[in-house]
Amino acid sequence: MAHPKSRISKQRKRKRRTHKKATIPQIAVCKTTGEAHLYHRAYWHDGDMYYKGKKVIEGVEYED
Repeated sequence: MAHPKSRISKQRKRKRRTHKKATIPQIAVCKTTGEAHLYHRAYWHDGDMYYKGKKVIEGVEYED
């Protein structure tokens, strides 16, 4: 049984896809360190990891 090549026309498909766009990620500045970072993400600053202005992981020094 034969099937149509495309049930939805190219025009309808492209109209629907015009609303899909990449957005610019929001960047926050930490009040504690002054470091710019993405919202809801932990970040490194001077060897320490911070999240919501609090130190989560202290820097670890490795010895050879």
